[in-house]
Amino acid sequence: MGILLLGSYPAKFDKSSRIKIPEKFRIAIEEQYGKDLFITSLTDESVQIYPLSVWEKLSGASMAGALQFNPAVRSFLIRVNRKGNHYRIDSKGRILINQDLREKAELKEEVAVLGLTDHLEIWNKEKLDKILEEKPLTDEDFKNIAELLPQGKTE
Repeated sequence: MGILLLGSYPAKFDKSSRIKIPEKFRIAIEEQYGKDLFITSLTDESVQIYPLSVWEKLSGASMAGALQFNPAVRSFLIRVNRKGNHYRIDSKGRILINQDLREKAELKEEVAVLGLTDHLEIWNKEKLDKILEEKPLTDEDFKNIAELLPQGKTE
C-alpha cells in the first residue's frame, strides 16, 4: 500500500503565497511519488494537493481519451483544471498556491494541512473547526463508512 499521508499539521503562507509542506508529509510524498504535484480545489472549501501520479489515476488522465467525452467527466476536468495547476515542490519544500484558490478557500496566513491517505488538503483552521463542530459524525455515518470498507461488507 505504501506510505500513507495521515494527521494534521499547522502551516503558514509566506509573503509570496508559498506554503512549506509539513516535513513528514513532504518526505512521504517525495519518497513515494516524487516532487510533482497537482494543486486544485474540488469544492472551494479547501485546496487539494495531489501527487501527480495519484491525480492522473484519479482523474482518468492515464486512461483512454474517450472518457473525456462523458459530459460529467468533461465538466469535472474543466472545473479542476481551470482552478488547478501542475507544480513542483521547490528545494525548500514549498509550493505556490495561486490567489484564486486561496481566496475561494478563505486561506489566511495560518492554515491546517491534513493528510487524507494519498493527498493533502489545506484548510482555513477556523472554517474547518466550525464545520467539524456543526456536523459531528453520527452512528449512521460510522455504519455507512464500515460498509464501504472491504472487511465491513456483508454479503
